[in-house]
Amino acid sequence: MSKEKVTIVVPTDFTKVAETAIEHAIGLCKFISNSEIVLLHIIGKEKERSDAEIKIKQQAEQLTQTSGIKVTYETRTGNIFDDIGAAASELKAKLIIMGTHGVRGMQHITGSYAVKVITHSSVPFIVVQERGFRNGYKNLVLPFDLSKDSKQKLNLAINIAKAFNSKVHIIHPQETDQFLINAVNNNVSLAKSELRLNGIDFDVKMAEERGGFVKQFLSYAASIDADLIAIVNSQEVGFPEILAGTDERQIITNEAQIPTMIVNPIKSSIGGSVLFG
Repeated sequence: MSKEKVTIVVPTDFTKVAETAIEHAIGLCKFISNSEIVLLHIIGKEKERSDAEIKIKQQAEQLTQTSGIKVTYETRTGNIFDDIGAAASELKAKLIIMGTHGVRGMQHITGSYAVKVITHSSVPFIVVQERGFRNGYKNLVLPFDLSKDSKQKLNLAINIAKAFNSKVHIIHPQETDQFLINAVNNNVSLAKSELRLNGIDFDVKMAEERGGFVKQFLSYAASIDADLIAIVNSQEVGFPEILAGTDERQIITNEAQIPTMIVNPIKSSIGGSVLFG
């Protein structure tokens, strides 16, 4: 492992899912040397700062004592869509771990809001619901389709797999058109080659039916009791919110509550980068 400091940012609104995100961050830090957590709370008005800082300071100090992991905090005035990603970039964070409340309860970071937050960030995310950290991320599911952006999550998955000695489960859609078959096969072949090169155990499965790929790989992930799903965000900044992120919302709010690692298809953020040193 590198001696480079690894910073994980956890946005918190002091709710149960935020506590779950903190649990995941602490669990991850215990597998990564020279790592720390920064709790981030975004306030809407400056007059809210004093109370928020008292609360978050107490939480950070208590977590540092009980976990043995260095936990600090930031309080910023702004909005979650712009300032979570901006703060993580300024802090040179390697990862953001964020809780989501699903598709309802709009007063907090819901599934639809989470996609918008992610889309505005160059830092990768792990999005969690209420499912705890358990024993780490031992089983990773990587859905691979014909998109060239599918390759960009591979390096992140490799880093996670190395940290937890994980098995990677590749699943790809069933296609009939030869051009599409070739495109999918090329992406899967690249993944297999990189996983072998890094000494990571893996298997490959084709979806059982044509169409409905998201539903099928979520069902597969639940059937193997996966600990993490890795995807690439297909949305773009400025895309109408009412139309954006349908698949992404379905994945990050999946019924099995499997955490989802999600990254934007930005060349400078992946492309051979190292997540954990």
